[in-house]
Amino acid sequence: MPEAARKWRIVSNPDPAACARTLAAAFASEPAVSWICGSSETVRTHWFEATLRAHATLPGARRYMLTTPGGQPVASAVLTPSGAVPGASDRAVWAARTGIRCGPPALWRTLRYLRHSEASAPADAWTLEFIGVRPDVAGRGAGRFLLDHVLAATEAPAGFFLTTADPANVSYYRRFGFTDLQWRALGRLGITAMARPGIA
Repeated sequence: MPEAARKWRIVSNPDPAACARTLAAAFASEPAVSWICGSSETVRTHWFEATLRAHATLPGARRYMLTTPGGQPVASAVLTPSGAVPGASDRAVWAARTGIRCGPPALWRTLRYLRHSEASAPADAWTLEFIGVRPDVAGRGAGRFLLDHVLAATEAPAGFFLTTADPANVSYYRRFGFTDLQWRALGRLGITAMARPGIA
């Protein structure tokens, strides 16, 4: 058994709230989430909880969690299949939860980011919505192990799409076969859209 496989365990489709807590820690200083949520850990956690609960309603949506052998969550990833969108009632619930628990600015900024990023998405590609590692585990190979698994486990003939507002992430994703599609400004953010081709 490879050393990484002894060190980490993959959990498929874990509870959205557990993923939300892991991602809230992982994205504490990420530019887009900070722009949407501000610096409040509570707001950030509520935002991820509302977003992942809505995401869980999508047919074919996937969540992965990386844990220690003892079950301690260390990283999470969230993917959306091509063409999957929440139903009207699920969107309304998400908007209400986000507006009430995170504030109207978080709701408006999320919608602006979504409109901005969705315009760059290639047809039929899966979207890697989030992947993040808890800061206390960063630098130990957890992110690479999880992303390798996500890319290998997802049958995506049209490939993968993601956006990032963190310039440091661009070179990281390039190492996994992603290429730059577009860079655009949104408020104080600079957002890079990236794609990875599917395997024929």
